[in-house]
Amino acid sequence: MMIDAYKAGFPGNGKPFPDGAKMAKVHWNEKVNDHEPGAPTIPGSQHDVDFMLKDSKRFADSGGWGYGVFEYDAASANFRLGNLTDKPPQGNDAKCGFACHTIVKTRDYVFTDYGHR
Repeated sequence: MMIDAYKAGFPGNGKPFPDGAKMAKVHWNEKVNDHEPGAPTIPGSQHDVDFMLKDSKRFADSGGWGYGVFEYDAASANFRLGNLTDKPPQGNDAKCGFACHTIVKTRDYVFTDYGHR
């Protein structure tokens, strides 16, 4: 559903994503690959995984989106729930990502554009 919405021009078309749309975003800490010309940046260690689910009734108080953040702990090789000590701090409810996403309210609270291939 999310890919179809992106292909239809969301969020740049000014319309809200449909209820039921979901996205996952994997964040990596970048590192420099010294073995390639130009020393490009590449994914290093994993940082976290973020999730968003559009349900305008269930998450009406956070722009229609529910958020989840799972931080990766390299020492234990496990994920844990995001918390207030993380950067940015994460609350313990489905609104944990809403504060950061308000700056893209006109894009239905979504930063990411679809990467055309």
